[in-house]
Amino acid sequence: MNREMVFRYGLDRLTVDKVMGILRGSLSAQLTEEAVNKIRVCRSKVITMANGNEAVYGINTGFGPLCDTQITSEETNKLQENLLITHAVGVGNPIDKELSKIMMICKVHALSQGFSGVRLELIHRIIYFIENNLLPVVPEQGSVGASGDLAPLSHVFLPLLGEGEFWVNDQIVPARKVLQEHQLQPLQLEAKEGLGLINGTQFILAHTIKGLYKMKYLLDLADVAGTMTLEGFQGSASPFREELHQIRPFSGNIKVAERIRSFLKGSQNVESHFECERVQDPYSIRCMPQVHGASRNAFQHLNELAEIEMNSVTDNPIVLSDSEAISGGNFHGQPLAMAIDYGALAAAELGNISDRRCYLLLEGKYGLPRLLTEGGGLNSGFMIPQYTTAALVTENKSLCFPPSADSVPTSLGQEDHVSMGSISGRKFNQILENLEKIFAIELMYACQAMEFRRPNTFSRIIEKNFEIIRNKVDKLEEDRLLKDDIDAMIDLVKTSAFVVD
Repeated sequence: MNREMVFRYGLDRLTVDKVMGILRGSLSAQLTEEAVNKIRVCRSKVITMANGNEAVYGINTGFGPLCDTQITSEETNKLQENLLITHAVGVGNPIDKELSKIMMICKVHALSQGFSGVRLELIHRIIYFIENNLLPVVPEQGSVGASGDLAPLSHVFLPLLGEGEFWVNDQIVPARKVLQEHQLQPLQLEAKEGLGLINGTQFILAHTIKGLYKMKYLLDLADVAGTMTLEGFQGSASPFREELHQIRPFSGNIKVAERIRSFLKGSQNVESHFECERVQDPYSIRCMPQVHGASRNAFQHLNELAEIEMNSVTDNPIVLSDSEAISGGNFHGQPLAMAIDYGALAAAELGNISDRRCYLLLEGKYGLPRLLTEGGGLNSGFMIPQYTTAALVTENKSLCFPPSADSVPTSLGQEDHVSMGSISGRKFNQILENLEKIFAIELMYACQAMEFRRPNTFSRIIEKNFEIIRNKVDKLEEDRLLKDDIDAMIDLVKTSAFVVD
């Protein structure tokens, strides 16, 4: 098999695209002999410590506030099993099935680096779950983001013990029944394995990965939607000139300006008012490079941190030698939590400026009819969908409160500062889902506005996206039920149907 088509757990470097490739089957992932050797060597170190007389946290002691209580070797296995059972206290709706699978992919990669001390058999079983699409049911609430995502990770790995539940298609089925159907016996955990499984940031990380994957497309779509609105408004192309952005060279700003210039290239519509009397456009059009660009900068920062995290070891303790396992804080979610909150704000701002562009197209300026309808009075035209964007924008603003700014002590004060990054990750994805709906409405508005600029033609990419919309949503000639049109537009956005470069 082509080396480039295979990801090697514990050895190669994960990226957002690689995780999504493994998730959706376009990239194969495997455990090579080199990684197997690292896992076995580390496991032998744990066995040595577990059988020794010296107290080593998490290997022959209790957990959290019981870290100073040493246990016998006979009690070790039961302790590890109890750890998963007692920490599986999540509540709320189940997370998306894809998130459960991403959590397992990231956990296998972390465990395979040879610092966690779990058995090879355990990792093979998780890989079996991934490859056979056996996806655990995981409640969305209950993690405070340190010591990692304890509750959700416990739910992910309960099925290893024959406990918990799996998704079978869209049905929730007891794990023990699914294991029997696959002729698998429940595993019994041994020293260090419970901690290795449930310490870590994979819940936070999975939400970050899925959010980044979605946001990457939405950042590109923001430029397309904004350019189509510019064309409908007959805005000026001058604010996107290269010389302007080279003297304030934020990478995101430069990128957005470059993209918008390319989207306007060859547009008869832009050329038709090259020397019109209008001095400048409102900020929601003129400042797209600065606003969209700032969101791109935030995205890039979050992506860089997420790549570090997905290639890190985040459980505890970390096994270094036959006699040394360091109890540190690699499970703490703060490095991602703060950046996720920044990313959430960046996503919300894309919606803020999009809503303002929607409003702009309704005002009846520069040759556009008010409410984008020629039959105003009898017809309300596109007046009301902007109420929806206004509601979504306000909802996103309320979701921008940073959970990472808060901390509630747990574990009798042993865990006295936590990240709340799991909440940050969930809210980040909620904002992105709302953003999809806002862009759907702006694109519908922009397409309608462009109708009033005919017979002018637009650039190839803008004409292509105009055609994509018109294949699903007709020009509004008189009032009709718009809910179906909005739903069709949302589906186009969610399925990445638009051409964005």
